[in-house]
Amino acid sequence: MAGVDAAMVQEAIQGQLIKVVEQCVDAELEHLEALEKMDSDDLDKLRDKRLADMKRHAKQVQEWKALGHGEYSELTEEKEFFEAGKVSKGIVCHFYKDGTPRCKIVDHHLRRLAPRHPEARFCKLNVERAPFLTERLRIRVIPTIALVAGSKTKDYIVGFTDLGNRDDFTTGVLEWRIAQSGAIKYSGDLSHPPDPEEEGDWEEVGSTKKVNPTQKYSSIRGGLDDDDDGLSD
Repeated sequence: MAGVDAAMVQEAIQGQLIKVVEQCVDAELEHLEALEKMDSDDLDKLRDKRLADMKRHAKQVQEWKALGHGEYSELTEEKEFFEAGKVSKGIVCHFYKDGTPRCKIVDHHLRRLAPRHPEARFCKLNVERAPFLTERLRIRVIPTIALVAGSKTKDYIVGFTDLGNRDDFTTGVLEWRIAQSGAIKYSGDLSHPPDPEEEGDWEEVGSTKKVNPTQKYSSIRGGLDDDDDGLSD
């Protein structure tokens, strides 16, 4: 019976795969059919529109980079946060404290995300250098990520509670959680976090090395049982 059940499951899986392939083929055929119905003028207009969109996007990315977007950088003092808010509509700011293991985990993920989301400014700020801002934003737990969308602070990621309450969350999960605020663009399903097994590999910035998104942080002191650090520590 076990062999029969396995064969039935395999047959069902193959049937689903065939349906998916057929749907993809049908969609491609519809796209090709639509293109065939266009005359040369329509195709030229479509091409010109796409080129214009690409040029406009490239120009926008260059403008963002001039504002410090596209990389994960450190703010040396709190007034830089306010200055960034004047020119950047989307900001992902990590409030950290030296010597906090979980802040190093956040650094690891934000360093990966910054180049993928040039539409937002990714930065970090030491709470000991920003007492006024820390108090104003009511930051009590480290790490805390402040999320700015539309030039307004819309949300906070406090500790790792929203990330599965674990140290080995994936970059994709953090990306999904940040996107909830509208601070970055997101092409996935905002109603459900991504499946770690389907995320694929994330390349380290400035390196050809790829890292599996499900890797563990066994080298981080304290492991999964550590509570988030408070500012009074």
